[in-house]
Amino acid sequence: MSKQTNKFSAASFGKETETSQENTFYFGKENFKWMLIGLAFIVVGFLLMMGHDANTVDGKFDPNSWNEDIFSIRRIRIAPLFVVIGFVIEGYAILKRK
Repeated sequence: MSKQTNKFSAASFGKETETSQENTFYFGKENFKWMLIGLAFIVVGFLLMMGHDANTVDGKFDPNSWNEDIFSIRRIRIAPLFVVIGFVIEGYAILKRK
């Protein structure tokens, strides 16, 4: 009779081992909550980036005009910050343990 000290050994190769059903899935409720919060930040960031392009005035394309709204603080600073914060939250949600 030999005592098995290893969980995985050559003698147990091919035999099915019992695993508990509760520990088979890595993400818990809190992980999904953080994932949804991160997704909301990303969506809000992309929505804040939306707007007319440089040559659109009153919703119509005009090649002879220039729209300064493409350089607004909302589109250049705030929106990308929301997207980056959202991706950081997503990374936290993935790496967080139960």
